Amino acid sequence: MSRQTWKPGNMLYPLPAVMVSCQRPGEKPNILTVAWAGTVCSDPAMISISVRPERYSYDIIKETGEFAVNLVTKDLTFAADYCGVKSGRDVDKFREMKLTPVSLDGVAVPGINESPLILACRVTDEKPLGTHHMFLAEVVSVSVNEEYMDETGKFHLNDTELMAYSHGEYFTLGKKLGKFGYSVKKRK
Repeated sequence: MSRQTWKPGNMLYPLPAVMVSCQRPGEKPNILTVAWAGTVCSDPAMISISVRPERYSYDIIKETGEFAVNLVTKDLTFAADYCGVKSGRDVDKFREMKLTPVSLDGVAVPGINESPLILACRVTDEKPLGTHHMFLAEVVSVSVNEEYMDETGKFHLNDTELMAYSHGEYFTLGKKLGKFGYSVKKRK
C-alpha cells in the first residue's frame, strides 16, 4: 500500500453540519450552517463553533453572546445547504425555508422547531484562529422533539436520520456498528 503526503488541510470527516440560529433584539432571526462545530467539555456542557468574521451571523453572535445549535436531519438537509450559501443580509432564511422559530430556555435566540435536538448556548470566550474565529459556549439548555421519545421518556436521537457532511457532500448516518464499550464487554 502506497501513500502520498499533501499540504496541511482540514480533512477530519465526517462532521455534523449544524444549523446555528441567532438573533439581535428586535431584528429577524438568522440561520448559519457550520461544519466546524464540536463538543469541548462535558461538565460544564460546552461546545464550540467556528465562524468567518465576514459572515452576517458572526457580528450577531459576537454582540448578543448567544446562539442555538440545531441538529440537522435528512429532511432538513436542503434547508441546511441553503442556509450555508445564502446570506441573512439578503434573505429571511426562516421564511424562505418555511422553518418555525421556537423559544428556548436560557437564551433570547430562537431554535428551529423542525430540528430534533437544539442546544441553547451562551458564549464564554472567542478565539481568533485565522480564517475563522472560534466561539466557546456553555450549553444552557437542551430542547428535544417529543416525537422521538418513547413511552418511558427515552429520547431516540439515532432514529432521527441525522445528516453528516463529508468532503463537500451530505450523508445520513448509516448502519450501527456497535456501542460504547462493546470492544471490552464480556461475551456470554
